Amino acid sequence: MVELVAKSACAGLVPLQIGEVALTEEAPGALTSLMPWRGQEAALGAALDTAHGLALPAPGRSTGKDGARLIWFGKGQYLLIGPAPDPALAAHAALTDQSDAWAVVRLEGAGAEDVLARLVPVDLRRAGFKRGHTVRSALQHMMTSITRIGPQAFQVMVFRSMAQTLVHDLKTAMEAVAARR
Repeated sequence: MVELVAKSACAGLVPLQIGEVALTEEAPGALTSLMPWRGQEAALGAALDTAHGLALPAPGRSTGKDGARLIWFGKGQYLLIGPAPDPALAAHAALTDQSDAWAVVRLEGAGAEDVLARLVPVDLRRAGFKRGHTVRSALQHMMTSITRIGPQAFQVMVFRSMAQTLVHDLKTAMEAVAARR
């Protein structure tokens, strides 16, 4: 009989340190998609505050911190990262477990913005893209979610099936940035 072994999306691919930039895999805990029922967005926000201490973020924003974060994930969509969702949330939104669907990495260090600038058609410089800002965009040819989680740190998420491509593309950009310094 075949023995199946659970592996993370980036198992064996990271960590990487090239120049001043590091790439590591995050173990974010549960990932749950929240899509409010019609007219229930305010009630969902109140339930999230009560259950998890998180405010419903505005478009392009996130709330919370490591261990419990809520990010805007598109029109009428949010992603709860970290805790398992309180069952009371189901009265106000469709809840979908996304825990095994995403590869989640952290790109950090002086030059992280420069690395992403080579791959993403969005200006992620700190002047306009501050901590707590998030964007759904393309990274090369992959759809991604990028959230600034620190002065020189980003959380980058792609579909799990694209983990190897994500690490390859980030590594190539990290090498190019390091070569210019």
